[in-house]
Amino acid sequence: MVQRARAYWLMKSEPDVYSIDDLERDGRAEWEGVRNYQARNFMREMKRGDLVLFYHSNAKPPGVAGLAEVVGEARPDPHQFDPNSPYYDPKSKPDDPRWDLVEVGFVEKFEAPVPLAALKAEPALADMPVVRKGMRLSVMPIEKKHFQRVLKMAKATTKVR
Repeated sequence: MVQRARAYWLMKSEPDVYSIDDLERDGRAEWEGVRNYQARNFMREMKRGDLVLFYHSNAKPPGVAGLAEVVGEARPDPHQFDPNSPYYDPKSKPDDPRWDLVEVGFVEKFEAPVPLAALKAEPALADMPVVRKGMRLSVMPIEKKHFQRVLKMAKATTKVR
């Protein structure tokens, strides 16, 4: 059986909702509440061992705050069925769920976040989805070369070969 190569992702969260500090405290967390079909489809592609840049959106400034790893692959998000959840979807049915979640584990919090402005100013990242206008998804794949460059900018202790 041929294994696929590790994939690299960027996942956005508002730090007042769930931050890299929260993930560090919890160790692992369900990435629930994604309600965009393209982002959901990307999560369905994620495999254990894939690495994730943890991005703080709606922060001052927004930027990459740390590193996580996919520790649980896509499965139906139970919040879609809970009428008391902000992620409830009355059109989603248990026998035909619309929405999935993945589980991520903490790897590293960067000493200082890499702000979006620094990502945009880095020529090697010019075609990275998060710096291109119009790419506003909360979950997106990124190329290994971009992932490695962001780690270098962050002075991360985690190395990717």
